[in-house]
Amino acid sequence: MKPVKKKSGNAGRNGTTIRSDCFVQIELTTRGGIAIDLNSKVKSMYGSSIQAQVKSILSYYGIVNAHVTMEDQGAVPFVIASRVEAAIKRAMPGVEKDFIDTSLKPSKKTVRDRLRRSRLYLPGNEPHYFLNAGLHKPDCIILDLEDSVAPSEKDTARILVRNALMNVDFGASEKMVRINPFPMGLEDLRMVVPHNVQVILIPKCESAEQIIEIDAAIDLLLSRNAIKRNLFLLPIIESALGVERAYAIASASTWICALSIGLEDYTADIGVARTKTGKESLFARSAVINAAKAAGIQALDSVFSDVNDDEGLRSSVIEAKAIGFDGKGCIHPRQIPIVHEAFSPTADEINYAQRVLEAFALAQKNGSGVVALGSKMIDAPVVKRAHRTLALASSTSKK
Repeated sequence: MKPVKKKSGNAGRNGTTIRSDCFVQIELTTRGGIAIDLNSKVKSMYGSSIQAQVKSILSYYGIVNAHVTMEDQGAVPFVIASRVEAAIKRAMPGVEKDFIDTSLKPSKKTVRDRLRRSRLYLPGNEPHYFLNAGLHKPDCIILDLEDSVAPSEKDTARILVRNALMNVDFGASEKMVRINPFPMGLEDLRMVVPHNVQVILIPKCESAEQIIEIDAAIDLLLSRNAIKRNLFLLPIIESALGVERAYAIASASTWICALSIGLEDYTADIGVARTKTGKESLFARSAVINAAKAAGIQALDSVFSDVNDDEGLRSSVIEAKAIGFDGKGCIHPRQIPIVHEAFSPTADEINYAQRVLEAFALAQKNGSGVVALGSKMIDAPVVKRAHRTLALASSTSKK
């Protein structure tokens, strides 16, 4: 008689350098009930609570016999729940039921034209980055399921990101998720769309058809869960073909709030090295800006990859603002204050905008068809820009 192969699965990470995470190994058995071997520095205080949580999740999946080994490195409850669920699903392939805390309240609504100067990228499978991210006050926080997550860990990262969206207080930051390219991205959508995400980032976007397909998938998921849509799209242009089709992409849906460019992939696609001066990508960045503005949405610049070069970052943001970008990606919290400062209107810009509007108001009051400020004529585009400068100054002063 052949021995019965035991079903098992594991999830999470372990080791002396790991923080705010845990490693869970689940072995399904045929008898003996639930046995849990827990190794944790906080076992004396929270061991019974952790074991009770693990047992409740096992019960939810109908598991009555299992041996659970758990190495805890300071994981909070939503991380423990994520790792246990992932280990169960690896031990029981084909199980799609999700362990959801239905008592949690939905996020506040976002708006299409909100401030998006900074977008902080967080690796989707590393929970220790999540917990205090909101304290740095980025305009947007991106939980990344694409490049920062190893292919073997996509399934566990989805569960962790879903639970983070529902449990972590990110403050006033807009909650974004970067999904994987299709078809893998469809499973990402299924996991996160009903659970408090506010913007979906679409990487390596090369056609309007991709936007339409994702839009339809989101509407279907929201309809199934009886949720009214308040979920926007942010395509990322990362190839020569994407640049050529930038306007079609930017205008493919009324739910698109911004258009971004990813320069690491773009420069690789055209066969050049990325430089700090950015001369090799000026055409592509300009094309993305023009497409975004023509579609009436924001244009967002790529990340600046040298986290130790503050002056280089500042110069990059000043240039990005000068050519029309409205925000920039960040890969480290220390970059956020520099990005915010550089994208905010200067005192001189605010003063000039106020003078423009005062001169325009005076000319209207006097019935004059000619508006001048010193030796410069003031026309409608200048007035429009002045209104935008003061609106941006008002928004940034509240942050």
